Amino acid sequence: MDSVDARRLVLSQLQDALSVHEALLGSSEITNQIVTWAKTCADSLAQGGVIFFAGNGGSFADAQHLAAELTGKMGRMRSPLAGIALGTNSSSMSAIGNDFGYQLTFARELEGLCRPHCVVIALTTSGNSANVLELVDQANVMSVPTLVFTGAHGGAVAERCDVIRVPSDRTERIQEMHILLGHTLCLLIEEFLGLFPSEPAS
Repeated sequence: MDSVDARRLVLSQLQDALSVHEALLGSSEITNQIVTWAKTCADSLAQGGVIFFAGNGGSFADAQHLAAELTGKMGRMRSPLAGIALGTNSSSMSAIGNDFGYQLTFARELEGLCRPHCVVIALTTSGNSANVLELVDQANVMSVPTLVFTGAHGGAVAERCDVIRVPSDRTERIQEMHILLGHTLCLLIEEFLGLFPSEPAS
């Protein structure tokens, strides 16, 4: 590949990403979903609940990233919030996978760790990841509010819970939008919890 073709590739990637951003910007449905779920998460945290995140591969990294935004901070200093990424205990993950099957790695952890007022947020670009489907099924059995970020087609998970569908079928674009929407969700959670009261007028 020469430098001209390389530049074309860079520009085509940026243009593709821009088009997905524009589609998200024009979706009142997704905007409303993010607001609704941020309120749900804020209510959960205010009542002592935990936000559980889950995903595979790049989505696993995103799950850990978003949990860290809660236990750490987004931008401004504040007290930590309860966010846990399922699957980060490698001994638990390997034991459950070995003894019960990989598809139960998230579901079994949730069953053991979940308490009243918790919320599950999962990420899957296809919407068909077996362990995410089992997680959602377990959350439904336990009446745990569940949101899944997925791609344009929704996959099998769309029949099981509320989903936010990124309007793309390209894995990299979907993952990029998942982290953008996840960041926005975390920012809204902070605001709904009233963690940064306005400074009194001078």
